[in-house]
Amino acid sequence: MSTLYHGGTIHPWADGRTAQALLVRGGRVVATGALNDIQAAGARRVDLHGAHVYPGFTDAHVHVWKVGQLRTTLLDLREATSLDDLARRVRERHAALPDGEWLWGRGWNEARLGGSPTRALLDALAPGRPVLLTRTCAHIHAVNTPALERAGIGPDTPSPAGGEIDYEDGILTETAYGLVYGAMPEPSHAQFEAWILAGLEYLQSLGFTAATDPAVDPPLYAAYRALDAAGKLPIRVNLLYIRRPDGGAATYPLPEKHLSPMLRCDSVKFFTDGGLSGATAAVSTPYKETGTTGMLRFETQELLELAREAHVAGFRIGAHAIGDVALTQLLSVYAGLERDYPGGPRHRIEHFSLPTAEHLRLARLLNVIAVPQPVFLHELRVNYDRYIPDALAGQVFPLRAMFDAGLDVAFSSDGPVVRELRPLCGLQAAVAEPYVPGQAVTLSQALGAYTRGGAVAHGDEHERGTLESGKHADLTIVQGDLFHTEAHSWPEIPVRGGVLADVTAESEAV
Repeated sequence: MSTLYHGGTIHPWADGRTAQALLVRGGRVVATGALNDIQAAGARRVDLHGAHVYPGFTDAHVHVWKVGQLRTTLLDLREATSLDDLARRVRERHAALPDGEWLWGRGWNEARLGGSPTRALLDALAPGRPVLLTRTCAHIHAVNTPALERAGIGPDTPSPAGGEIDYEDGILTETAYGLVYGAMPEPSHAQFEAWILAGLEYLQSLGFTAATDPAVDPPLYAAYRALDAAGKLPIRVNLLYIRRPDGGAATYPLPEKHLSPMLRCDSVKFFTDGGLSGATAAVSTPYKETGTTGMLRFETQELLELAREAHVAGFRIGAHAIGDVALTQLLSVYAGLERDYPGGPRHRIEHFSLPTAEHLRLARLLNVIAVPQPVFLHELRVNYDRYIPDALAGQVFPLRAMFDAGLDVAFSSDGPVVRELRPLCGLQAAVAEPYVPGQAVTLSQALGAYTRGGAVAHGDEHERGTLESGKHADLTIVQGDLFHTEAHSWPEIPVRGGVLADVTAESEAV
């Protein structure tokens, strides 16, 4: 049975070119064009009632299970506006939990709170209970004394490579987090499945038809594969399999590759440095206020050896690199791979936050895919103003320069680092809120980064990303005309949950 979508505007390439109708059969696009020109005898007809249909949007970097966790079991601190507000939320959760159970929360931001939670504060708020509160960036963590004790951390415990322990204040940075996480009860397979589904269903409700989960370990990978085998994944998922977990020098072996219509794992993940909003990314000029320069997680030779192993085995690499020092290191590794093993898989740079013109030139030469987060320009601007040195301010997420350099760019949210995951908020930030004057992008460029760019970053642009004949009929339906509406109004336009025509009933009314 075929389905004919009509009565609205079809955007096959998300670049301003339009069609009147879309014909779908067996979950694939048959044709787009003028309604009178499409042969659709016997097809179901779906009236769009003036809506706009785009190729399915992709969030190319979103921590799916952590989004689901915050929507179900984790204490969500992203809306906390002061230390007193955070204290109230922690105290209430403490009172509701059984004795001895960990109190785990995420989302605090010292720029909103007026300071950071400390060990002494958390000891007072939850006496006798281990507490772990992760900063919004997930690179800095506040813990109390019982949590440190369960992890075997004392005043003289040395910091792990690529991390830092501030015992007095109970602040763990970068890889030091793994010492406490490893002391917590390991989530069950059923919990991981529930968190994944909660995250994916939420993303689908926002209009996404695909997502990359960018730091997946063996238990999480097993949960994804079980959900895929059971036919329960509501949108397509690409996994970046983590090679080096926080808190130690152990390296996970390369995973078994997995490619199915709904789930793919043929990529690995490395963290090369910290976060920008918390001033831990590796930079060449000291941050304002802290006077520090962040940290690299790997020696260059070690990173090169691990990356070579993955590259030679045919795995794509998605490496987190934010600061200019980290970008220099990572691009030198990618250049070494291309020199020694030319023509291998395309690799990604997650965030790509502070590139110089030379970084952009080299990235284009190496055919690197850039995966930035435009919504950071809206939600984390106050942190950037607070910490980024003047010498680097001109390099903050230069989105227009990425396109001008000829890079394939895939937009994403990095949720739950931010509160706002709606794609139209990301569009608004990219088009109307550049950190650097002149770095705003066009609406067509931004839409392309959510559609074709997302497919390129997943490695399946031959299957989706545009609504061309033969490709998956993955659809994002927007109830308004973005091209004739002011950017500040976009977030208020309703977006229909992502539709995969071979998963969602094609006869469903719009």
